[in-house]
Parts: sequence; structure tokens; C-alpha cells
Amino acid sequence: MFQINALTDCPEILKRFLVYLQTIKGKSPKTVYEYFLDIRMFFRFLKKNRGLVSADTEFDDITISDVGIDILKTVTLSEVYDFLYYVLNDRGDIASTRSRKSSALRTFFTYLTVKANLLEVNPVAELEVPSQRKRLPKYLSLEECIQLLSSIEGAYAARDYCITVLFLNCGIRLSELVGINMNDIKGDTLRVVGKGDKERSIHLNKACLDAIAEYLKVRPNNIAKDHQALFISRQGNRISNKAIQANMKKYFKMSGLEEKGYSVHKLRHTAATLMYQHGGVDLRILKEILGHQNLATTEIYTHIASEQMEKAFESNPLSKISMKKVDKVNKVEN
Repeated sequence: MFQINALTDCPEILKRFLVYLQTIKGKSPKTVYEYFLDIRMFFRFLKKNRGLVSADTEFDDITISDVGIDILKTVTLSEVYDFLYYVLNDRGDIASTRSRKSSALRTFFTYLTVKANLLEVNPVAELEVPSQRKRLPKYLSLEECIQLLSSIEGAYAARDYCITVLFLNCGIRLSELVGINMNDIKGDTLRVVGKGDKERSIHLNKACLDAIAEYLKVRPNNIAKDHQALFISRQGNRISNKAIQANMKKYFKMSGLEEKGYSVHKLRHTAATLMYQHGGVDLRILKEILGHQNLATTEIYTHIASEQMEKAFESNPLSKISMKKVDKVNKVEN
């Protein structure tokens, strides 16, 4: 797991910011590391752009340990836009990646200005985040869900079936599923820990309860090294993210869905879509079920419904009819 103190090429001012993110803002180690990577790239760009390193120095070899508040006080908004232009043209970053880098820089400089009081003026206060096209999430149809579940077989079928059923019925994230402990299940309620260590309770329907009961009959208690973990690997450890991803990739192939570009995360989208379209779930309820921080994130599922309605109208056999075609038919009949 990522450890801030283990970073060898990281100035103290950046370390303090990363600690703030993890301890005060409650960001996960993975998210904190992503902030570090984005800000490190910006620091390297600053040194390269200002001629603070020799021209033949490879970008990824530029050290940032000497970047302090004296340099950061001189950062301008134009320089930040130059950086975003660099990652677009030289690194080929897509809009979502550039948006993430912009967000990291805004958070960092806001921290320096408001929290650490090291800057009098925030140079990125007026920074605009690159616009990005909203994409509708991919999801499995009801028939494809049944097709996928029917393909699960082998020595670990009960475990993998249970995992898939939980994904498709509860809409939980991969990390949330991996983190489930035995004592997180209380009757028909499942406790999950989401982003920022936020807990929420999820109702377990009959399909989930039946799948869990069948799995517990064959759960390898005798070899389990992590007795708390619900899902155990063949080595007796808590099952890993990579193991689940590899297994699901195998089942997508076995079910004939490999070419559709589905992934574990698409199962979460599928659960949300099925609940919204077939269950008539209110968006605010769906937001709580999925553990979204903002309702705007959940609202994308309304676009899916709108798209399906549009397809329904277009599928009408009269959707391509025109007045000229009607006149032509009348003349032929007459």
C-alpha cells in the first residue's frame, strides 16, 4: 500500500499536503497517490519550462525534491495553462485526465493559500477545468445478465456466482466487495465501506441471500488466513481486485460477451440501470444505494432512460414515413 513517508523524491511542502488529504479530507491512499503523480508532473514541467534543468534531461528523470514555496509563489495561471497544453500535445492526455490534473492543482494551491497560509494569492483561483463529453455508461441487458450468471462454473463457482450476484443486485464497487467481512452481514443487511471510508447499509434481496448461503457452505474455512474476509482466494487470502477482474474476464468470454467491452465496473452500472429502469427507483434513493457524493453523478442514469425512449420511438415502423411516400403508395393503389 502507498505510504507518504516512503516517497523519496517529494518536497516537504507536498508531503504535508498529501498528509492533509489523507488525514483531514479522508482520501484513500490510491487517490492520494494520484494527486502526488499529477502534482509531481507539474513540478517537473515547471523546472523544465523555466530552464532549471539541463536541456538534455529526460522529463521523467527530473527531481522535484528542491521545489519549495519560493518557486510556488511565482506560479502564474498562464503557466498552468501551458502545463495543460503540454499534457495534451506531448503526453496525449484526454479531457478527463486533464480535468483531474486541473482539480489536483486547484486543491493543492487552495491548500497552500487557505489552509497552510503560505500564499497570499491563489494563482489558480480562476482556472477553468477542461470540458469533457459525458459518456453514457455501458451496461448489460437483463438477458445478458442471465447469460453471464449461467456461464459460471468450476471449482469456485459458488464463490464467483455469489460475487457476480452481489455486483448485479447491489451496485457496489470492486473495492467495496473485496473489503466485505463476515460480520458485515447482519440478516438481510450488508455494511460496505466506500470512498473516503464512508459506510452505508445495503439491503440484500433473496437472490443475494441465497447466493451467500450457498457460498458459505463451501467457503474454505480450514485454509482461510484472513478469517474475517468473506471472499477467500485459493491460497486462503482475502480475494484481490485483480483476481476478481481476471475471473470476470474469463466469464465474459465463456458467456460470449467478451466482444462487448464489459468489465467489473460495468456490473455496477448494470445494477444501477436495472434498478432505475425496472424498479422506478427515485434518483435520491439510487444516490444513497450507490454511495455517490453528488446527485449529478447519479443523474447520468436518467440519460440512459432517455436514450432508450428515443430508440423505442425510432423503432416504430412508421418512423421513416414521409408525405411523399404516402402519396406514392396512394397513386399505385389508384
